Amino acid sequence: MTSPPRAGTTSTWPDLPEAARDVLLDVLLHGPGPRAEIALRLRLSRATLTRAARALVAHGLLVEGGTERRSSTGRPSEILHVRGEAHRFLGVKLTADRCYAAVTDLTATPSEAVEQPLRSTDPDEVVARIAAIAADRPGLTGIGITLGGVVRGGVVADAGFLGWRDVPLASAVTGATGLPVTADNDVQALTSAEHWFGAGAGVDSMVLITIGAGVGVGLVVDGRLVQGAHGLPPRFAHLLVDPAGPQCGYGHRGCASSYLMSHVILRRLDGCATYGEAVERARAGDPDAGRVFAEAGYALGILIGHAANFIDPAKILLTGDGLPLYGIASGQVRAGIGNTYEDDPALIDLDVRPFDFGEWARAAAALAIRAAITGAA
Repeated sequence: MTSPPRAGTTSTWPDLPEAARDVLLDVLLHGPGPRAEIALRLRLSRATLTRAARALVAHGLLVEGGTERRSSTGRPSEILHVRGEAHRFLGVKLTADRCYAAVTDLTATPSEAVEQPLRSTDPDEVVARIAAIAADRPGLTGIGITLGGVVRGGVVADAGFLGWRDVPLASAVTGATGLPVTADNDVQALTSAEHWFGAGAGVDSMVLITIGAGVGVGLVVDGRLVQGAHGLPPRFAHLLVDPAGPQCGYGHRGCASSYLMSHVILRRLDGCATYGEAVERARAGDPDAGRVFAEAGYALGILIGHAANFIDPAKILLTGDGLPLYGIASGQVRAGIGNTYEDDPALIDLDVRPFDFGEWARAAAALAIRAAITGAA
C-alpha cells in the first residue's frame, strides 16, 4: 500500500505495570473514588494500590482532588479522578460511502466530530483519508477504526460493503500516521464502548442488538465482551422466524434478517426508494407497509426473546438506523418476545437508544482507549 504523509506530533502512551492498568480502568469504569474502595474492588493491598496510583499520577493519567467521608467514623478519603485531557484519541467509523470520525479524551468524551464522503473504497485511498484526518489533529495517542465485517488482528478479512478481503487496515494506517491503530467489527466496538462508557456501564451482562442495513449482535458476559475463537462476532440474525417467510441475502428463508434489514423491507414494498419513505408509509396507515413492519417487529421480538433466553442479560440495548421499526411495531415486538422468552417478559430490561454515526465513531475511539490501557491489539 502507498503511504500518505505521516501525522504530526503524537502523545505516547506510557508503559504501565498491570496493577496500574487495573486501577486506571477501575476509575474509568466506576468513576472517581477513594483508594480504599478501589483496593477493595480490585483485591489489591494498600501498598500495591499506593504504588499504582503514584505511577498513574506521575504519568498525568490520574489526579487526586477533593475528599469524601465514606463512613461516620472513618477519616475523609482523598478521591482519585481520571485526568481525561491527558490523552486524545481518534475514532473512525467506515460505511460504504462515508467516513465518520470523532476525537475524544481518555474518558471517551467527544470534543470534535468529522464527517467526510468516501469518493473511493480503494484501501489505499481510505487509508489516505484517515491519515489526513489524523494529520490535522496533532497530539493523538491512538486511532480506532470500525466497520461492518470480519476483522482479525487488525486485518479486514471480509467487508462486503467495501469490497475488501484480507486488507491489513491497522498496519497500513499505522504506517501512514506513526500511531498505534486498532481495527475491529463495528458492533463489537459499540458493545464494548456502551459497556464501558455508556448505557451498559456498571452491568456484568448485556446484549446489544443493531438493526438497519444489517442485523448485528454484541454480547457482554461476566463483565467481558464475548469474542469468538475464530474472530467472528456473535451472529443471531439467522434465527428462524417462519420457514415460509421471505429470503435473506444468504438464501435462508424466514430468518430474522429476512424481515429486519432495511433493504429487505424496501424489496417487500413496491414504490419505496428509501427506508425513510417506507417508515412514512407505515406511519400514515398504508396497509402493505403496516403488514411488512408488523412482521419485522415480530421477528425483532423473536430475536430479543432468544437473546434473553440464551444469556439472561441485565440489559438488552437496541439501536441502529432501522430503529423507527420499533416505534411503529412495538406491540408486535412485545408479542414476539412473549412467544419466545421462557420467563416473565417484565424481567427483560430493554433499553431503546437512537444512536447516530457520531456515537459509532466515539465507540471506535473507545476501542483505541481500550487497546492503550489493556495492551490489546
